[in-house]
Amino acid sequence: MKIRGKFLVEALGSQPNNKEIQTEFIGNKSKDADKIAEETAALPVEEALEKSQTVFYRTDGALALADYQVKGFFKEACSMLSRVPKTASCELRAFKKVIDGLIFVTPRFIKLKTEDGTPVVAPSGNCQRPLRGQTAQGERISLANSEVVPAGTTFECEITCLDKRHEKLVEEWLNYGKLKGLLQWRNSGRGVFSWERLD
Repeated sequence: MKIRGKFLVEALGSQPNNKEIQTEFIGNKSKDADKIAEETAALPVEEALEKSQTVFYRTDGALALADYQVKGFFKEACSMLSRVPKTASCELRAFKKVIDGLIFVTPRFIKLKTEDGTPVVAPSGNCQRPLRGQTAQGERISLANSEVVPAGTTFECEITCLDKRHEKLVEEWLNYGKLKGLLQWRNSGRGVFSWERLD
């Protein structure tokens, strides 16, 4: 399946802009040294941005999503839709294994583009918001700061289903993107998207 997604509201970058944190985080999730180096290299130059800011990946000078972010969205969508009777997702068993082993997203880094197809080379701004958390010492508040791309930003990728029957599931998950989106602060409605098939 070749698809084009379009953000209906702004989307926020979700990667920490600190290569040490990123390397340690990815290293805990993956033992593949090449993958760790590739993802760390795709972060923007630290000196240009605050280290506490979350950012988009960069590829060939354009802002980008990573393939695993789309697959992560599929897992979240399937997890939620599996609780809804009569959905295709409620019948799928071991959905994380199915998504990891039978459904693939390419390319590795998915360029973000304007509606006319021009690569997005810089964020349109920043989104700052307070984060509240309960700790043993009581409520703590910190400030989160993320790069932003505007509504109308698009992305194109290919989704390969080794089992043709999974296409119906992928379509169901992509439709869920209008309700809950991709990336940072998606519970607030950021990153929701529409999609269309191009093939």
